Amino acid sequence: MPPTPVPNPKRRALGKGLESLLPSRPAPAPAVVNLAASAPANGQPLEIPVDQIDRNPFQTRTRFDEAQLNELASSIAATGVVQPIVVRTLPSGRYQLITGERRLLASRKASKTHIPAILRVVSDEQAMEMTIVENLQRADLNPMEQARAYQRLAHDFKMTQEQMATRTGKERASVANFLRLLRLPVPVQEKVEAGELSFGHARTLLALDSPEAIAAAAQKVMALSMSVRQTETYIHSLINPEVKQKKEDKKQDQADPNVREAQQNLQRTLGLKVRIEDNRGKGRVIIEYSGVEDFDAILAALG
Repeated sequence: MPPTPVPNPKRRALGKGLESLLPSRPAPAPAVVNLAASAPANGQPLEIPVDQIDRNPFQTRTRFDEAQLNELASSIAATGVVQPIVVRTLPSGRYQLITGERRLLASRKASKTHIPAILRVVSDEQAMEMTIVENLQRADLNPMEQARAYQRLAHDFKMTQEQMATRTGKERASVANFLRLLRLPVPVQEKVEAGELSFGHARTLLALDSPEAIAAAAQKVMALSMSVRQTETYIHSLINPEVKQKKEDKKQDQADPNVREAQQNLQRTLGLKVRIEDNRGKGRVIIEYSGVEDFDAILAALG
């Protein structure tokens, strides 16, 4: 039995640039299943069986928040799907998702058998572009997913950063910053994707030259739970060690004379560099050593 067209509900626009990729038009009937043959000429959505919709192979999004997906499923169970998904027909007669994967997944969780969908006649390239642009217009993609989406637009569609910015409604500088994240070592990219490092942390780490330096700094940032501001200060000290040393020397010059004398005595006794950081009677003693022999000497001195 052919599906019955449903009224066209008020729905949010898919975003700047997405609808302009292709005009809304009815799809031709698929080769096997003739559901699309009854697609209304005015572009109203059809109710399509969810078990006839295949996942989008061009999806750049890899993570879905399970709690948010459950909330959406509860909403769909109560009120239905407000914004139709977008699909295209396949030669087999099935449908392939273009946009709306969260709505489709949530509908399945809500045990819905049908979902409102708008049919599009698109090529593989057009379907991929629509998917990527729609994803980039969302606010909940993690930074690495956004970076890879921009990369695909640049690689597969030869788009410039300016064109990507126009198509997605973003600033060109923002597009450039996300693309720069792909310079991070893969283990650091994984930390960003998992949320252990923020976009601000990642962008700051990119000031370092080598992948090894970036990876080492990222480990320290995570181990000390540094804020973005603290990370900026830390990276600046790595790039400009002489500035850090001048600050330390200035602190030493301003230190209590008794503290300076104690520090000098320890350095003479151990034959190693010693730094005492004192703050009104509280602080720490830092002894620097460069080899096993120096370390043994410290242990011997401490008894």
